[in-house]
Amino acid sequence: MGSWNAQLQDVERMQTASRPRKHRTRRYRLMSWLLARKAVSEVVATRVHFKASPQTVWNHLVFYEEVPEQPPFLLRTLLPHPVRTEGDKTRVGATVRCAYRGSDLVKRITAVEPPHLLQFEVVEQRLGIEDCVLTHSGSYQIHTCGDATDVVLITKYAAYLRPRYFWRPLEALLVNQLHSHILRGVCAAIVPRNPTGRPSAPELPKARRAPLGDLSCTVSQSCSRR
Repeated sequence: MGSWNAQLQDVERMQTASRPRKHRTRRYRLMSWLLARKAVSEVVATRVHFKASPQTVWNHLVFYEEVPEQPPFLLRTLLPHPVRTEGDKTRVGATVRCAYRGSDLVKRITAVEPPHLLQFEVVEQRLGIEDCVLTHSGSYQIHTCGDATDVVLITKYAAYLRPRYFWRPLEALLVNQLHSHILRGVCAAIVPRNPTGRPSAPELPKARRAPLGDLSCTVSQSCSRR
């Protein structure tokens, strides 16, 4: 983190060398207030109940970049447009390149336990938001719930923006929308096509906050800090 701050200061010095000192002071003060000197680890989880077997859900798991439907407005505004994935997400140790317009992100698969767990770590992130949020890892947890299935998506990331009491709810909203978009993609793949040949629009119940790890047959969204 120290080297990152040093690089940031070098860039600022070069960009503001010809400006009055008072402008330079204001900019450093603003950057110091917005960017924490040390990242805070955050966890966001989204849980959805599917009326399908764990194996069926497993067979239709997708990454965010693989969902064919257009992302919600907030994701389109704050993130580059996802294009495709390249790689095998069914093998431990494999890497998956997630391509975006003008940027990319690389995931390494760390656990594959069909039909209950798919886990990955992010080894490279070039999305243009690295000064604010840096993704660490994610997982898909699939739990048998009677005759149906509960799916829990978990994202762990490093957050730099402060004050945290302001940015944490906004980040949780963004990640929850990303999770919901993925789960709609899974649902659309499972739901049979309608007579028009187009998939029926999946309807996910509204998420609510719940303690992370407290699994029940419900739909919920949770955010916690480590």
